[in-house]
Amino acid sequence: MPRRHILTERQRSALLDLPTDTPSLLKHYTLADDDLQHIRQRRRAENRIGFALQLCALRFPGRALYSGELIPTEVLKFIGAQLGITGDALLTYASRRQTRHEHMEALRSIYGYRVFSGQRARDLKVWLNRQAEDARSNEDLARRLIEECRRLQVILPAISTIERLCAEALVAAERRIEARIAQRLDDEQRSALNALLSEVVDDHRTRFVWLRQFEAGTNSADASRLLDRLEFLQKLKLPRQVIEGVALHRITRLKRQGERYFADGLRDLSDDRRYAILAVCVVEWQASLADTLIETHDRIVGKTWRESKKLCDVQITEAKTTVNSALQSFVDLGGALLEAHEDAVHLEKVVSEHLGWDGLRALVSSASRLTNTLSADPLVHVIKGYNRFRRYAPRMLRVLEIQGASVAEPLLQAANLVRDGVDHKRRPTAFLRKTSKWHRYLKAQPIDDNRLWEVSVLFYLRDAFRSGDIWLRHSRRYADLKQILIPAEAVTANARLAVPFTPESWIADRQARLSIGLRRLAKAARSGTIPSGSIENGVLNVSRLSANPSNEAEDLLLDLYRRIPDTRITDILLEVDAATGFSGAFTHLRTGAPCKDKLGLLNVLLAEGINLGLSKMAEATNTHEYWELMRLSRWHIESEAMNDALAMVVAAQAQLPMSAFWGLGTTASSDGQFFPTTRQGEAMNLINAKYGTEPGLKAYTHVSDQFAPFAIQTIPATVNEAPYIMDGLLMNDTGQRIREQYADTGGFTDHVFAVTSILGYQFLPRIRDLPSKRFYVFNPKATPRELRGLIGGKVKEKLITTNWPVILWIAATMAAGTVAPSQILRKLASYPRQNDLAAALREIGRIERTLFMIDWILDADLQRRAQIGLNKGESHHALKNALRIGRQGEIGDRTTEGQHYRIAGLNLLTAIVIYWTTARLGEAVSSRKRARLPVQPEHLAHVSPLGWAHILLTGEYRWSKKP
Repeated sequence: MPRRHILTERQRSALLDLPTDTPSLLKHYTLADDDLQHIRQRRRAENRIGFALQLCALRFPGRALYSGELIPTEVLKFIGAQLGITGDALLTYASRRQTRHEHMEALRSIYGYRVFSGQRARDLKVWLNRQAEDARSNEDLARRLIEECRRLQVILPAISTIERLCAEALVAAERRIEARIAQRLDDEQRSALNALLSEVVDDHRTRFVWLRQFEAGTNSADASRLLDRLEFLQKLKLPRQVIEGVALHRITRLKRQGERYFADGLRDLSDDRRYAILAVCVVEWQASLADTLIETHDRIVGKTWRESKKLCDVQITEAKTTVNSALQSFVDLGGALLEAHEDAVHLEKVVSEHLGWDGLRALVSSASRLTNTLSADPLVHVIKGYNRFRRYAPRMLRVLEIQGASVAEPLLQAANLVRDGVDHKRRPTAFLRKTSKWHRYLKAQPIDDNRLWEVSVLFYLRDAFRSGDIWLRHSRRYADLKQILIPAEAVTANARLAVPFTPESWIADRQARLSIGLRRLAKAARSGTIPSGSIENGVLNVSRLSANPSNEAEDLLLDLYRRIPDTRITDILLEVDAATGFSGAFTHLRTGAPCKDKLGLLNVLLAEGINLGLSKMAEATNTHEYWELMRLSRWHIESEAMNDALAMVVAAQAQLPMSAFWGLGTTASSDGQFFPTTRQGEAMNLINAKYGTEPGLKAYTHVSDQFAPFAIQTIPATVNEAPYIMDGLLMNDTGQRIREQYADTGGFTDHVFAVTSILGYQFLPRIRDLPSKRFYVFNPKATPRELRGLIGGKVKEKLITTNWPVILWIAATMAAGTVAPSQILRKLASYPRQNDLAAALREIGRIERTLFMIDWILDADLQRRAQIGLNKGESHHALKNALRIGRQGEIGDRTTEGQHYRIAGLNLLTAIVIYWTTARLGEAVSSRKRARLPVQPEHLAHVSPLGWAHILLTGEYRWSKKP
């Protein structure tokens, strides 16, 4: 039987190599007293250490030593030190071939280790088959088997046996899942699924391909296209129960496979596999289409509001001339009246001579109209979007399964009236807030005109979906918030929470810290010792710290980069892959096997990273054609693989000697970078005036103090960046090691201050308008006199105390990683202002922001540290701009997925370049030392691996033909 390779060499080494790092040696290879007693029964020193090595290898990783295996020096020294054996004995054992058979028999007899055979092997195979359905990857299943063998003290078989057993278990699990789903389908459902592959739509694509081609839009036509697909899927009447009991990652994988296959490919599959893929796609696409439909409605509401606001702005602009004329007329008339009054002239005569009474009436009437124009609200004009909403909204409300909290019941009742199209004279407005401006404009509408009322309902539906007051029954983005929270009993077991479980203890601590901080600040204000600032007459003045550039550091940086040779980007990719093995993360979507065509895979990653595209890359490379690259892209490039590869490169870069000069990997900064996009597709309406008039998106990147871009998210250009800070910190291993997080002005809100504090992060944003921000205290009257002008309000202790358990519940859910923290934070930010939970979290954030502001004002080192961290993040923008050479830097992909892969590919390529440059800088430092040139550690801290002049990016991409 041919050997089944499901693991890469690096994965095999990670699973079965003897550990060499100190923490692992201490954990696994520390010998107990009884161990030493058994070891000392061996007479010769080399036998004692050989016996000890066999024992340690059986304990971890759980295997016997290989014949002729070279034992790492770290292991020999660690065990030898415990046995009191040094020098020649270690060297003798390392060089001689030891007789291991007797040692192994003794170990089995003393410690109860058993071989992998007979009934034990059969039992482990049964166990492995059960585990295979839940395993997320080939490596995951292999690790589970190895850990179970260790637990049972079963000596591991050869790695080839482990891979074969895991491969067989994975295949069997896949077939069981497919058969389970297929068996739940009746003949009518199977026939309907098969028809998806044969029915042709628009004369050029099958129904199956038509169904999967959807994106969020910006108009009623886009919404109607989504509704066409959703209604078609609902008519298939395929219940969600067909995929019950199947692990979520298995469902996701089957769905992703369905999105990769064309109809012909699906027809060639076995019946069970084909039905399973089609059934999963039908069920999952219904949820995705519903989410996309809500997103489209959100955009249409936003577009209607922007158009109405623009119309108001235009009217105000057009009225400026008339306003100036009217004001001048009033000035002239007023001046004449005042002069006449002083001269005791009859006022009626003055009016008659200047304007006449008809003219005055006309002027007053004109002024009244101008007043209405200048004070007009966009709500006056939103009724113009009625026809746009009417074309899709009733259908949308009929097909969506909308549920809501009790507070949203009036809104759901109003939505049902819009859905049913009833010509109702009474327009219920209970869903409107009492202070809402809608009331005034609705009362002004004719009794038989419901258009503005229907528009108000659809506006409020958008807001309710955002806040979570209403939700979809089966949804990824718009589900009930309570469904995604972890069990309440798991909150107390969450180690990430950095606050007491009782609110009284937390409040007492914050009261004490605020009191101390305010006294310190008041003292500094009185003595004039605030660094680069002052507080005068209740007004805060803060100046930015000046930079202190070092000529020696600059000269060192230039010399180090001169020592780095010019290198082709293809060679950089090959070198970094050889050093880190990041290509091993891109396994086959179905089999999970490593990609055998590494050069092809690197071509695809390079095409994504430099924004060239596969067709242009096929023309520029010397190894692959377009369809070869397309196949690799379709079956190996996944979001999870991109993240895993990035994590491998980031972890490897942190181990390079140069990285230690830049930081410990415990601080990070985050910032958004704008990328222009085409006007077609998903990004066409995402225009942020801050970046001009062209549409685009933002890449929100987290960068560690060692310059590693360890997390990236593609977000709309128009959204607030603040909710996405927690995603980068909590959704990957590097982020969870961060303790101090820097951000720019756009990255902070009071909610973020609250959550970061609760989860143990020190949040240090650079607030542009810091002097305008107010302090919030527990007792304003007790505030020092010098600071009373800075007080914005009193903290609402009772609100915090009442909502404290729910706040901890939400924070623990974020820390658990079951849902993106940004999803929860966006919902909280969308809550109405009077919502107690959102308000309580804001109160906590105000306290934390006040403490931060006090520290920031008084601590120049803190300001400088944050500035350095932010500079590292912002310097990444220049490197990424230099790397994305294709299409003049414009992201041409029309779909969300394509845009995401393009940005993720760029970030991965950036990390690869940073790793390579870091390694070369280390070599350049060694070169300077060999030349006996000065290299000061404090100067190396100012060296950056973000240069790119030495990288040859353009031209043909030629590879060495070696995988």
